[in-house]
Amino acid sequence: MAIAFNYIVENDLFRVKASGKDENLEEVNAYGMVIIKAALDHGSVRVLCDESCLEYSLGTIDTFESARFISQHAPKIAKIAILCRAEDFDTAIFWETVAVNRGLQVRVFNRADKAEEWLNIS
Repeated sequence: MAIAFNYIVENDLFRVKASGKDENLEEVNAYGMVIIKAALDHGSVRVLCDESCLEYSLGTIDTFESARFISQHAPKIAKIAILCRAEDFDTAIFWETVAVNRGLQVRVFNRADKAEEWLNIS
């Protein structure tokens, strides 16, 4: 099952709810670009991607490439929190490290309250 998602905007917070399975790098990059464009179109400076119903299946190299690609295309001013499944936390932390090392302001969480708390810190 491919990535399915929807989003809502609450003031400057852009909330994404994703589900399914990331089947390949191209799909993950396309998903990321849609989110980036929509957040920019709505003037959102904070993004919460709830991926707790999304299964990560990319290998290490594709995970690295995804983080590199997204960090090149996301605006540096945005703050992005990603909520992931416990089973995918190590993979998500690797993705976060790659993206942060390239200038993206992103953090990965396995608790929604902690993700929102981090997003609300100036």
